[in-house]
Amino acid sequence: MKLSETDRKILELLSHNGRMSYAEIGKELNISRVSIRDRVHQMMEAGIIEKFSVVINSEMVGKTVSAFFEVDCEPAYLVTVAEKLVNNPSVASCYQMTGPSTLHMHVLVEDFTSLESFINNELYGIEGITRVESHILLRRFKSRSGLKL
Repeated sequence: MKLSETDRKILELLSHNGRMSYAEIGKELNISRVSIRDRVHQMMEAGIIEKFSVVINSEMVGKTVSAFFEVDCEPAYLVTVAEKLVNNPSVASCYQMTGPSTLHMHVLVEDFTSLESFINNELYGIEGITRVESHILLRRFKSRSGLKL
């Protein structure tokens, strides 16, 4: 599906407020509510819009420590390691990166004791990991929850 300028405007509005009604979007773009609904449904069917979700402030729900990890793996274990990590509730995201079988991971935990426990008891116990480098977030300047068009 090729995106029209109107589709891009709809996506932009939804990326700022995913709860915006079709009527509100239609009013903003001077298009009927039905047309907006049809366009959104087409973008969902095409896989452009994957889902609607809520963004939770992790600190407000007790996850005060945010850490990023680079995890190098033996190539034969990369997928197995990734599957184990993504099933851990502390892992917010996990990506395969370029380089020597590297995973990039974001972890959210309650405190530094929990972070230490995650590293020592869960991360280091996974077979196939060859190196772990961690970076603890000090301050967030910008956080993006969607694609900027």
